[in-house]
Amino acid sequence: MEEIYRILEEKIKAAGYPYEISGMEIYDEICDEIDGKENGSYICMVKKEGNIHFEYHIQIMDEEFNLSRINIVDGDKITSVDFDQ
Repeated sequence: MEEIYRILEEKIKAAGYPYEISGMEIYDEICDEIDGKENGSYICMVKKEGNIHFEYHIQIMDEEFNLSRINIVDGDKITSVDFDQ
């Protein structure tokens, strides 16, 4: 799991997000958001502090999920991270 957390953090930082980020927190938020959902594609929004919210673009399958994109919206600035590339 540490590898997944590290990859999340590195990709988000590489996309230019200037604030502290926790891969473990992001992974846990995603798991909470998809718990009990049927297979399909979802955009889950999680409000952070101030004007910041995260949009998780997720595909849910039987035994796994795919995080394809995270958009981090801070007012009028959007940091977009594509995990499918």
